[in-house]
Amino acid sequence: MNQSAKQHSILQKILALVLGFGPGIFAIGYTIGTGSVTSMIVAGSTYGMQLLWVLLLSCFFSGILMFTYGNYALISGETALFAFKKHLKWGKLIAILIIIGISFGQWNSLMGILGISANIIFELLLLYFPQLEGYQYEGVLAIAILIIGIMYALLLVGKYSFFEKILVIFVSIMGLSFLVSLFMVYPQPKEVLEGLLPSIPQMEGGKMMVAAFVGTTMAAATFLSRPLFVKGKGWTISHLKQQKKDAIIAACLVFVISGAVMAVASGALFHQGEPVTKVLDMANTLEPVAGKFALSLFFFGTLSAGLSSIFPCLLIAPILLADYQSGELDTGSKQFKVITAIACLFALIVPVFGANPIEMQILSQVFNVFVLPLVILGILLLVNNKNLMKGFSTSLLINIGLIAALFFSLLISFKGIVALVDHF
Repeated sequence: MNQSAKQHSILQKILALVLGFGPGIFAIGYTIGTGSVTSMIVAGSTYGMQLLWVLLLSCFFSGILMFTYGNYALISGETALFAFKKHLKWGKLIAILIIIGISFGQWNSLMGILGISANIIFELLLLYFPQLEGYQYEGVLAIAILIIGIMYALLLVGKYSFFEKILVIFVSIMGLSFLVSLFMVYPQPKEVLEGLLPSIPQMEGGKMMVAAFVGTTMAAATFLSRPLFVKGKGWTISHLKQQKKDAIIAACLVFVISGAVMAVASGALFHQGEPVTKVLDMANTLEPVAGKFALSLFFFGTLSAGLSSIFPCLLIAPILLADYQSGELDTGSKQFKVITAIACLFALIVPVFGANPIEMQILSQVFNVFVLPLVILGILLLVNNKNLMKGFSTSLLINIGLIAALFFSLLISFKGIVALVDHF
């Protein structure tokens, strides 16, 4: 076999591996968006690697919850909210509260994501075409309308496999961009190890950032949507091992990619005493340290994070409603098209008014925390119902993990309330 044939074979294997990724790709799309990237950049530049332990715990619990929700769907054949409504006392009320809470958080996040993504494209254009300066509002608004228009057109294609392939592309670009940036700018190994020891920054915004971290990494939307995506993939009870592997890989990738973003911000900016409050502040602070190429690469990764999140954020409200109504998602229905169209218009609020989306992003991540305890308690009750689990028992380790996740979410919810009271 000649050299070019070998290289072609290796490329084919890599491509097959990437395209073979399962519903976990949606977990990464939901979890790592510009909200997550914003939180990681602000935390890394302000507190160094001090909050790495929060990220690690959140990803660990996320892996357990993805696995548990996926397993329940494959064994029982039911989706999450449909099962809450059908089997739990007060289940209908719990399901409605979850739908309202998650949709509110995700649509707020969507405004910020679109605003930041449009701003990033404009900033990238400014790097190479400085004559565009002075046309920021018009340029950003035009870019935002173009992005959301393309995303809506892609949604109307309405096939699970198509959504999955689009997300695979965005997530792959995002992951590679951030990891390559990490090799150019990185923190000291000692700081990374110290970041694994639990501590909360004793300065303004520290508690808020902890809650935002959990809200963005332990995203309730990720777990609730998993049963529908597992079913959309065509998996059945024979795919239990595959589902477990998919959940573990997704949780690990979320930790690696998010940690890389925090590490780049920490390595480049923390020791210079230049905390970042906006993703776009990176333009002025990262370029002297890493150069125009690294800056473009990091922006490209952040843009891919935004684009990979717009898709799932547009999908979330119709997914939750379909789950509640029947447990089946019909992407060709009038309900799906109308709700996603309203979400697209809602997303344009920040670009139309020229508002700064950063604070909205971090606040929306904090609000996401408050739905988490209900989401964890619901699945804990379902997977321990022997009739629903058809002879499959939930292991002691998974139960301990779910109970620990529940207490963690309650603690962080309390911290989030305290942080919001202090903020306002």
